[in-house]
Amino acid sequence: MTLVWILAATVAGGVLSVIAAAAVAFKARASWIPVLISYAVGALLGAAFLELLPQAFGRADNLETMAGIILAGILLFFVLEKLVLWRHCHVEQCEAHDPTTAAHHDHGRSGMMIMIGDTFHNFVDGILIAAAFLASVELGIVTAIAIVAHEVPQEVGDFLILLHSGYSKAQALLLNMLSSAAMVAGGVIAYFALQVVEHWVPPLLGLAAASMLYVAVADLIPGLHRRPELAATLQQVLLIALGIFTIWLVGDLAHSHA
Repeated sequence: MTLVWILAATVAGGVLSVIAAAAVAFKARASWIPVLISYAVGALLGAAFLELLPQAFGRADNLETMAGIILAGILLFFVLEKLVLWRHCHVEQCEAHDPTTAAHHDHGRSGMMIMIGDTFHNFVDGILIAAAFLASVELGIVTAIAIVAHEVPQEVGDFLILLHSGYSKAQALLLNMLSSAAMVAGGVIAYFALQVVEHWVPPLLGLAAASMLYVAVADLIPGLHRRPELAATLQQVLLIALGIFTIWLVGDLAHSHA
């Protein structure tokens, strides 16, 4: 029965968070997506600094090692993005070099990076749900609800990044659904090998945080500088702050009921 609970919670958790996020993100008009990217930046930074990094360092046996893992993760995502650029751009006359097209989307790079990091994150969430259910059904249900609540605002940011990155709504939904399947995998593996899998949690959290930091700082924030006028800057600051506040508020409510 415990395995059934874990499967039900991880499947429902992944599907519900994606559907809820899609319902919010898809209501935005296409012309709003570049503006709402500021909110996605805030959601990514909030998730990294307020949720993932505290958990990663809190669970780590050695803080210096964890810091090194995060640093290596940022370098890893830099190399991955270079490989994506190389694949799409073998010659000097490449549309990735064209500032007029780059202003509209980034040829899928930031979308791919964020999906890799989100898959790590979902896998860890599955492990945490399984560990809670192995302790008690009540704790498992509460943990699953808290994780879904955390996921929704972050998934909204992911959808916005995918749409901004040039993916269609159908492609964005499919990629998020595939990424959420990692939550089920994490839950099932943890049920059968929790002692082994628990050692993976801190470095996976560190890598997930590294992906969010890299995408926010290297891919999205530079695009915001294309609108340097004061009104646009104030709008961007307010939306970034709103993204951070959303993550903090949902996290605070989830922790208070956990």
